[in-house]
Amino acid sequence: MQSFNPPVRTLMGPGPSDVHPRILSAMARPTIGHLDPEFVRMMDEVKQLLKYAFQTENEMTMPVSAPGSAGMETAFVNLVEPGDKVIVCINGVFGMRMKENVERCGGVAVLVEDDWGMAVSPEKVEAALQANPDAKIVAFVHAETSTGACSDVKTLCEIAHKHDCLTIVDSVTGLAGVELRVDEWGVDAIYSGTQKCLSCTPGLSPISFNERALHKVRNRKTKVQSWFLDLNLVMGYWGQGAKRTYHHTAPVNGLYALHESLVMLKEEGLENSWARHAAMHEKLKAGLTELGIKFVVDEAVRLPQLNSVWIPEGVDDAAVRAELLNTYNLEIGAGLGALAGKVWRIGLMGFSAKEENVLFCTSALKKVLGK
Repeated sequence: MQSFNPPVRTLMGPGPSDVHPRILSAMARPTIGHLDPEFVRMMDEVKQLLKYAFQTENEMTMPVSAPGSAGMETAFVNLVEPGDKVIVCINGVFGMRMKENVERCGGVAVLVEDDWGMAVSPEKVEAALQANPDAKIVAFVHAETSTGACSDVKTLCEIAHKHDCLTIVDSVTGLAGVELRVDEWGVDAIYSGTQKCLSCTPGLSPISFNERALHKVRNRKTKVQSWFLDLNLVMGYWGQGAKRTYHHTAPVNGLYALHESLVMLKEEGLENSWARHAAMHEKLKAGLTELGIKFVVDEAVRLPQLNSVWIPEGVDDAAVRAELLNTYNLEIGAGLGALAGKVWRIGLMGFSAKEENVLFCTSALKKVLGK
């Protein structure tokens, strides 16, 4: 056994994205205690910076000490009690995972299904709520990573609130890559990941809960089934100010990285980050169109940072991806679920969303497909 030295790749799949050198450097700083006053001060800064990224004033805005899937579980285990009816919108893999979470919490999932590659239909959600007046939550994916479809968060939240339901929103691929305004759009609970458009390392999951959602958490009839993810306990550690209750040993150096990535987001400007992702998508679209490669998702609901494209007829999916990885050190993603073997997923997220990457990807694809 020897020290592990990974190859240098260009990451243009569905995540993780390339990590900026500033963020990698931040991780190498000296580890201090997770209750050290200086670390606590940094925690408060992380919360403030995450509020900016989410566009919220929610006090319960923090990173869960685990990947985006744990952010998802945090939302569901805290808000869903046995017997609760939840409208679950499925238009890809991650809506299916929401359904799984509801059922594991003892809830009743009522499915609203749309074709993969389509946005969640507000009309179908309205109909489901009218047919299920006892529903308590509407759960949907903002940025569906398996397809690259973007759903209308504002409209879906308005519909849910009209029927007195809370909302749980998955924006793992959305945060910092496409417009997201938690307070203005009325999102009650939301989760994301650090390894996508924040260009941070994997392993943390930013979340935000508003007071409507926290009221439900504080007034549960049953205990949260997960001790580690119980916000009633975690709030004591991620509360405001210097006095913190020990809950767990936070990933200290990982939080250095998140802090740096959020500082960089603030330096660039959130709306500038959204615009950069959109501009790079346009360049990628032009390059792929020249190669005759077509997009899965209609332009009106297409995520700029996650591009699902149809694999050209007669092309070997795995062989092309292997050639890109082995010859060019370039990673693009395979399809998931119903789209496995039919599409490639090309990511333009965070530090990866830059013109040289777009040119590198399209030129490498042209050479490999030419073979």
